[in-house]
Amino acid sequence: MSLIRQIWLLLLAVVLLALAGSLSVTVVSERDMLQTQLRLKNNDNAQALALALSQQHGDPALMELLMAAQFDTGFYRSIKLLGGDGKVRFERKGTSHAERAPGWFVQLLPIESTPGVGLVSDGWRALGALEVVSHVSYAHDALWISAVRNTVWMLVVGLAAGLLGSLAVRGIRRPLDATVEQAQALVEGRYVTVPEPKVPELRRLTRAMNGMVQRMRALFEAQSAQVESLRRQAHCDPLTGLPHRAHFMERLGAALQREDGFGGGGLVLVRLADLTGLNLLLGRDSTDRALVLIARALQTYPEQVPDCFVGRLNGSDFALCLPAPGMAAETAHSIASALQAGLHTLGSGVCVHIGAVEIHHDHNLGTALSTADMALARAESQGPFAVELVSDETVARARGERAWRSQIVEALAAGQTRLMAFPVLDRQAQLVHIECPLRMRLDGAGEFEPAARWLPLAARSRLTATVDAHALALALKAIAEDGRPRGVNIAASSMAEATFAAHARTLVSAAPQAAGKLWLEVDEGAALSHFEAVQEFGRALRPLGVRFGLEHAGQRLHRIERLYELGLDYVKLDASVCRGIARNDPAREFVKSTVSLLRAVSLLVQAEGVIDNADAEALWACGVDAITGPWASERLPL
Repeated sequence: MSLIRQIWLLLLAVVLLALAGSLSVTVVSERDMLQTQLRLKNNDNAQALALALSQQHGDPALMELLMAAQFDTGFYRSIKLLGGDGKVRFERKGTSHAERAPGWFVQLLPIESTPGVGLVSDGWRALGALEVVSHVSYAHDALWISAVRNTVWMLVVGLAAGLLGSLAVRGIRRPLDATVEQAQALVEGRYVTVPEPKVPELRRLTRAMNGMVQRMRALFEAQSAQVESLRRQAHCDPLTGLPHRAHFMERLGAALQREDGFGGGGLVLVRLADLTGLNLLLGRDSTDRALVLIARALQTYPEQVPDCFVGRLNGSDFALCLPAPGMAAETAHSIASALQAGLHTLGSGVCVHIGAVEIHHDHNLGTALSTADMALARAESQGPFAVELVSDETVARARGERAWRSQIVEALAAGQTRLMAFPVLDRQAQLVHIECPLRMRLDGAGEFEPAARWLPLAARSRLTATVDAHALALALKAIAEDGRPRGVNIAASSMAEATFAAHARTLVSAAPQAAGKLWLEVDEGAALSHFEAVQEFGRALRPLGVRFGLEHAGQRLHRIERLYELGLDYVKLDASVCRGIARNDPAREFVKSTVSLLRAVSLLVQAEGVIDNADAEALWACGVDAITGPWASERLPL
């Protein structure tokens, strides 16, 4: 039995006992008072009637007439006159029953009517003694009415006491419920503090819980800072703080291969001219300042643009990847202007060359870099701070925004969509769920194209919420058909739609059997740009049994200040974080620390984009719960 129920029962027992005791004392006291009043009344009536009889000078007829008249008033149970010799000279008796008091009440609370005695005389001559006994039925009726009235008032008082008790119990229960929710939040990896109640005992409990939560939060933040330090050691150049060449290449390659990668973007290469000569001319410190200045100028773009990333490829070369098409030339010229103004203070011999190229999903890593190198070589031939852009034929073939929108809408209406199937496997090679990116046939006779081709245009046309709702409906239908769990990606722009969460909840609520096997995930960047929307989305769907997580994570987890408040079930580490860790000790240490950090907030950790067995074994050793990518697809073809 719960503590609150015990308090309720104790409160009810105390109130009932108090009411019963109070009512019993009141009724018994009133009965005693009525008995006293009857005794006094009998004595008074006996004395008055005896005086009246004494005035009749012993005339038997007059005395009998007077006593009969008094008896006929109906208030007396008996009137009896005893002579001086003890014989009965006159006696009248009657019976009556209570009109209002029930029989059980009369039997439960009997009332005694003590006879009143008066002496009858004729002058100095004693004629006898008069006994008068009044009826008790009127007393029982009065006692019953009083008992009913007292019971009603006691019930009113009891209800008031119950209401006050309810408020008191609620006042006790509120901090207890808050403490229970706080403990449950800790189990779920969320650090919640609650206000201290006024009750001293509960205040001490709440204060202790809040103190524990604050200490655990401090430990999590310290661990998060340590993980970020390990990330920098594993992936970043010590001088500039930018990702080094290997990590930048892994990230660019993963972006080009992702189903939901960018459909178009830009790659900008920046080279500090004659690095060796600058070291001889200016010295190492000044050359390092030039490199740091370039790094800072490039770092402003990832800080302001989601999915934009930068890296230092070698001693003098830097690279910037842009997530949107048509921006490479403008960005390259902006960088050239900013660096020309900034590097001028270090000397006239300090300059850069910039090459830019538009890249697309069908490019491979080698093609993108070789084209960008060509642009950089042309820029070097043109002089200091020159910018060269190499155009790509695919840009000319890009569809107009209106045409894209029309084709996407028509494809959704005609059902020209398909969910792909990529397995996510646990350590025992058992299926955890199936990743189901949406592909769409935009040309009736063409192939189903990955999201990287049409998703940027869908986002620009504000169709992502419609597309994601369509993918969600397809996943629920597929789960209902074969019972296998499936995962669907939700775009960040869909999260920004005010009505999307409610619409998604409606779709999932209509399929309660499939809801428990549905996995929904959003990009790590969505948690940064739309934290509240992602949080509310999780709160809306997780109670239905849906699993909710982040994908492509690892690069910016340290920037999500309240990761433990997002309400996640799992995190998928990005392919750029997971690839090559078997041969990279710092990267492996970073993954291991990241897994420990996420486990501290009760999150499952998965790895995506895993290619070879060596990386898979290293990831298992780091403690990940599941793996997806080509390695998983080879072991469980779908």
